[in-house]
Amino acid sequence: MTRPTPHPARGTPPAPLEVLTRVWGYDVFRGQQAEIIEAVTTGEDALVLMPTGGGKSLCYQIPALVREGTGVVISPLIALMHDQVDALEQLGVHAAYLNSTQTVEERRAVERRLLAGELDLLYLAPERLSVAADLLDRARIALFAVDEAHCVAQWGHDFRPDYLGLTILHDRWPEVPRIALTATATEETREEIVRNLRLDDARVFVSSFDRPNIQYRVGPKQDARRQLLQLVRTEHDGEAGIVYCLSRASVERTAEWLAGQGVTALPYHAGLPAELRREHQTRFLREDGVVMVATIAFGMGIDKPDVRFVAHLDLPKSIEGYYQETGRAGRDGLPSTAWLAYGLQDVVQQRRMIGDGEGDRQRKRAQTLHLDAMLALCETVQCRRQQLLRYFGEESGPCGNCDTCLNPPEAFDGTVPAQKLLSTVVRLQRERGQQFGAGHLVDILLGRETERVVRMRHTELTTFGIGTELGEQEWRGVVRQLLAQGLLQVQGEYGVLALTDAAGQVLRGQQEVRLRREPERTKAARTSRTSRTAAAPPALDAPEQELFQQLRAWRSTAAKEQGVPAYVVFNDATLAAIAQARPGSLGELRGISGVGDAKLERYGRAVCQVVAGTDEPSTAAADPGAP
Repeated sequence: MTRPTPHPARGTPPAPLEVLTRVWGYDVFRGQQAEIIEAVTTGEDALVLMPTGGGKSLCYQIPALVREGTGVVISPLIALMHDQVDALEQLGVHAAYLNSTQTVEERRAVERRLLAGELDLLYLAPERLSVAADLLDRARIALFAVDEAHCVAQWGHDFRPDYLGLTILHDRWPEVPRIALTATATEETREEIVRNLRLDDARVFVSSFDRPNIQYRVGPKQDARRQLLQLVRTEHDGEAGIVYCLSRASVERTAEWLAGQGVTALPYHAGLPAELRREHQTRFLREDGVVMVATIAFGMGIDKPDVRFVAHLDLPKSIEGYYQETGRAGRDGLPSTAWLAYGLQDVVQQRRMIGDGEGDRQRKRAQTLHLDAMLALCETVQCRRQQLLRYFGEESGPCGNCDTCLNPPEAFDGTVPAQKLLSTVVRLQRERGQQFGAGHLVDILLGRETERVVRMRHTELTTFGIGTELGEQEWRGVVRQLLAQGLLQVQGEYGVLALTDAAGQVLRGQQEVRLRREPERTKAARTSRTSRTAAAPPALDAPEQELFQQLRAWRSTAAKEQGVPAYVVFNDATLAAIAQARPGSLGELRGISGVGDAKLERYGRAVCQVVAGTDEPSTAAADPGAP
């Protein structure tokens, strides 16, 4: 195997903190970043579990700049590589990618830069690694970074078969340090990552999974689209968001409906033409206030820091998927919302999909356990964040910033309503040999003489009309919770309900059933952030918010001139800090968190002139010779 000749000597390598300050404009590392960077810089392998927005990228980008050679990043996100490279180049980092979207000439130009030692970072898709192996043998490689490492978990929610081929990193380049990174992983997934990537000797770093700036809320599904519209209009008008739907048809209908209500909404799913998907993704990344309505095919690796809300109109299949998807909100640390509309039909549909789906018994059991955990999160009467973190093995106290903390639901002894419902199921099945869905059972309990109830002589059942103490929505809530607690199960093509073995103890009075009663949502809880200007951090006073909006307008123009997303210029948190500090010189601007050397040179004068309230003829460059 041919080994590379050394690159020209760089002299004494810079310290990681020096690189952080000079390139990114930050003075201190966060959390475990310093320890992780030290480990990789000194040649150790690492597995990093860190929440979205926690600064995972720096954990391989800084070692790539400190070590000799080029850092090679394995990423499944071909569509986003261009923007990732643009963001690095804005910082003065020499970065490039190799993927199937490039012409032969473009790929050769990147290869020449790699072999000449001119690249700090190179992005590759996993399927391209084997093709590029001979090229990498001829280059000096600083490290390999495997982004979205949970994609190697075969039973995970984002499994990518190409990731199983990444054992080549260990086999072919054993002397090159590897760092695998993911924003979500249970202990089981963690073990699978270690096993499948051969990271047995890697140091494992597990950061807190808490995202305190995200407010988690689960609401009863009534008219989900109108509930979503209220969320957008009252709390996130003009702000970027992602809306997740289960089916492609629902994605298209929801996007069209929102657009008809005046919301800038775009659909995204795997069935759309590739060119249209790229166009919609580009608009979402580069325009302000776009709402993307999507299946879970969208979102992995989206590095857009100002997504202010993530909404689910259908029940996610697992807590891991839910956490990954909601984690795309508020990457800049500013207040954001994770909102889920959840109803009985969601439970029935998901149970039926598992029963009718492909896979052996073991796989279906794993899917059922994942769904059970998600249902428990939806039905909890305790702090929702506390239960979410516990799923990942992290203990915490009540957060005070989720719906169950802000507006605690009432728990009550629901044994008698449960017995009435379960008894109705028993009598229909045993006495008549019949099974029905929730709607018909509720009609019987409420004593409704519908055409179907009368025709089937269900008015003669002893349970007919014994449930009038609850309304229809309350009974549907009872059904939903009994499904979540494993006392009822969904059967057959039509989603009829049947008892589980555990229901016998309830019917015999040997087990209490605790149910939650949804409280009336207070206006204060629902509109807790309605008064602030769109996308403006709440800590800013009125003059600061006005300057913040002026800076955003300048940033939008500067980004369009260069064809890059707005957040690549500066993120909202940095603009907010500028609005508060009102720097009067380049020296003062350099002291703002997020303003590194390259951005100071490129944008410094323009920003200072916006702050001073003077006209700026050039929105981008600080001086005629600036890059």
